[in-house]
Amino acid sequence: MPLRSLLDRAHGWRRAVICAALIMLGATAAAAAPSTYSIDPEGSQVQFFVDFGEDEISGNMRLVRADLQLDLRNPARSRVDVAVDASHATAGFPFATQAMRGPRILDSANHPLITFASKRVLALGASNARIDGDITIRAVTRPISLDAKIYRARDSQPGDLSKLTIVLTGKVPRSQFGATGWDDLVGDEVRLRILARIHRVD
Repeated sequence: MPLRSLLDRAHGWRRAVICAALIMLGATAAAAAPSTYSIDPEGSQVQFFVDFGEDEISGNMRLVRADLQLDLRNPARSRVDVAVDASHATAGFPFATQAMRGPRILDSANHPLITFASKRVLALGASNARIDGDITIRAVTRPISLDAKIYRARDSQPGDLSKLTIVLTGKVPRSQFGATGWDDLVGDEVRLRILARIHRVD
């Protein structure tokens, strides 16, 4: 066979090998992409706790939006973006609910949503992580860190990550967001506990 034909054939095989390698890399990258999860709003809740003298006021808010891209094998590739309905937040008794929604605290008439967007997810163990991100309350954005614990559904098999429960805990100083009403009666630190039940959609 002429040398020219041999060279052409060698180049052809090389192109074929390169194309096959690129296809395999693309398939591997696609397989390793973070999974999209959807939230069950009825089974999820946001609880908050704040000191009221020697007592404690507790309340609830509802998760209304969640964009969850989770890679449980490589948590650093995960992304969490959620919104909470502040306009329908409830506290332990009617006066506290009205005061909390009002202009001196959440001002929910003008700022109906509280949002959180992650910037970094750091694995701390097999089922624990820390999520660093930004929380926005009353149009003021501040950094916050949330501790996360992840649980499989009780009836699931080992390795089945299609249904999960995530418990997030953290705290925010309300004064940093301009929510300073009744600071002589109510503590500044608001403790958060978020229970999110989610299921994989891809």
